Amino acid sequence: MKKTKPKKMYLHHGPGGTQPSIIRTYDAGFRLTPAYQESLPDMMEAQDAIQGAPVPIQQVGVSNFRLPLRYRTKSGETVTLETAVTGTVSLAASLKGINMSRIVRSFYEHRTDVFSLEALRRILVKYRRKVGSLEARVRLSFSYPLLQPSLRSGLEGYQYYAVTLEGAMDDKGRFRRFIEFDFVYSSSCPCSAELAEHARDVRGVYAIPHNQRSKARVKVELAEGARLRIEDLQAHCLAALRTETQVMVKREDEQAFAELNGAHIKFVEDAARLVYAQLATDPRIADFQVACSHLESLHSHDAVSVICKGVRGGFAADFSDFRSLVC
Repeated sequence: MKKTKPKKMYLHHGPGGTQPSIIRTYDAGFRLTPAYQESLPDMMEAQDAIQGAPVPIQQVGVSNFRLPLRYRTKSGETVTLETAVTGTVSLAASLKGINMSRIVRSFYEHRTDVFSLEALRRILVKYRRKVGSLEARVRLSFSYPLLQPSLRSGLEGYQYYAVTLEGAMDDKGRFRRFIEFDFVYSSSCPCSAELAEHARDVRGVYAIPHNQRSKARVKVELAEGARLRIEDLQAHCLAALRTETQVMVKREDEQAFAELNGAHIKFVEDAARLVYAQLATDPRIADFQVACSHLESLHSHDAVSVICKGVRGGFAADFSDFRSLVC
């Protein structure tokens, strides 16, 4: 039988313990010098590096890098929250790419600041200048705790709200501010309630109307110079929808919640219009979009609605990511 020659291995030991062609080691003792750093190749200097069509890119950057950032509550206290950051800039057709670590470093330079929409303006100006871009955008996403009272027992518990603060700067330096806010509530179907009462009245049959956990996602653009807190958006949603899900409950709270749902039955269309009526009266809000999803307990699909303020050139009712409203 012909003996086969051992195959050459490049990164691993081969048969019989033969050495790999490339020895992989990490030199923990290596120390960076200015001369060595200066010698490192820079892709920004490559003359033939662009692949594909030589066209501008509207957004390029980093998504979901995380760090703890500080925020000020409406009462003046500061809270530190784990924050997912997305930062993007526009890229000219003549450029290969951007130094993405500069976006991350811009945030670490401000990691001890108290963050707000106005703080995003300063960061956008800085990394727009560092990266050499015309347009820039940043989004801060976090879970914001608010202590909420129970309906009757006097208990309290923390409700957590998904919030995104967004700042965008165009090529003329115009800065726009947005807040995205998720509000989870209970929705009881008016049709089902009527049919349940009919069954009890006409046939003496006890029936329970169907209801479901639901979510409204509100995105607002702030008017120039206006200040709007996360607590203000929560108050708007609560005033509109009334049946926010509860954190801490005893029997008296559960009964109260059943009564509350009975007093405020609503279709998904009602929910969108109720929130519209609240937001439209706030002069601090220049524009808004509201997307509602009722996670049906009657059907195996959800009922959804989208509404916007109707500002010319503003938000459109083009929301389509309804699966992100599952709660």
